[in-house]
Amino acid sequence: MIRGAHVDLTVLGALQVAQNGDLANWIIPGSMVKGMGGAMDLVSSGTRVVVTMEHTAKGGAHKLVETCSLPLTGQAVVDRLITD
Repeated sequence: MIRGAHVDLTVLGALQVAQNGDLANWIIPGSMVKGMGGAMDLVSSGTRVVVTMEHTAKGGAHKLVETCSLPLTGQAVVDRLITD
């Protein structure tokens, strides 16, 4: 479905979004993760990407940043951002 271009819109959550549209949503360094899932396929498929998330993390750190410090899921892929 995804790779065949049958999806028009992708809605994801995010850990960080950079001002240029970079998206980091799959790993926090030091945490145990089994894999990145299908997020990289979704954001690289050429669909519109909408990110919905809270404006800050639990500790109060900003999730909207100049440049992402976490590993990227996609570069310049975010088309719209919706926060609280």
